[in-house]
Amino acid sequence: MIGLIVIKVCITVVVVIMLSLIAEHVGPRVAGLLSGYPLGAAIALFFYGLEISPEFAAESSIYTILGLISIASFAGFYYLSTLIFRRFPVLMASVVSVSGFFLVSWILHYLALGKVGTVVVTVIAIISFIVLFRKIPNERIEDKIVFTFNVLVLRAVVAASFIVIITGIAKAVGPTWAGLFSAFPTTFFPVILIIHTTYDRKHVHTIIKNFPIGLGSLVIYSIAVFLSYPAFGIFIGTVLSFAAATLYLLLYQFLVYRFFQGEVA
Repeated sequence: MIGLIVIKVCITVVVVIMLSLIAEHVGPRVAGLLSGYPLGAAIALFFYGLEISPEFAAESSIYTILGLISIASFAGFYYLSTLIFRRFPVLMASVVSVSGFFLVSWILHYLALGKVGTVVVTVIAIISFIVLFRKIPNERIEDKIVFTFNVLVLRAVVAASFIVIITGIAKAVGPTWAGLFSAFPTTFFPVILIIHTTYDRKHVHTIIKNFPIGLGSLVIYSIAVFLSYPAFGIFIGTVLSFAAATLYLLLYQFLVYRFFQGEVA
């Protein structure tokens, strides 16, 4: 039991540190895309399968897809909060966005859309957020500040705590809530906190702008988990699911450079 908790913490810490460094050295746009990559949710679903059953994880993955509406709403609430609150902007944006996530999740758990309906509604919602965020300018980090190791680890450990709590209560709350909770921005949230407290809100806005685009990979990942976990088990299923999600991002990048001639989308 303790060994599994240590593994969860270590994986999440590494992911958050890597995304923070990508935002600083490669750019917030790429960090935003990768924040939508199946990182926190993938960790949660994997441990659902390992600690409970592959079938439980597969069933939860459908609600993970629906939970993407909550996490996109989280990004929207955070963005709006940074525009509204001038005093304690990081604190207020955090409170509003987290509250918004759970409010939207609470509403969504009442919906009975079926598997196909869940995918369709979620894809429409993600596209809507992409359209809503399209006018946010992409900003690069010019004057880079070196993150101290202690700061990165502290905030990464906060993310790991979310993973431990979410996977720990999964069996008690059932696959519906477990799936919705697995979509909680366990890696995305600490990353934007690090960038917001270290740089400027405009860099956070760039991450938020590109985040919904990356969520498409999580839709693909969750569908792959639903199909592959019961058939192949959690280890092979995870590899196949990551391969499918990666293919989505590679295809997106190819289309951007092919049709926009290298312009930032």
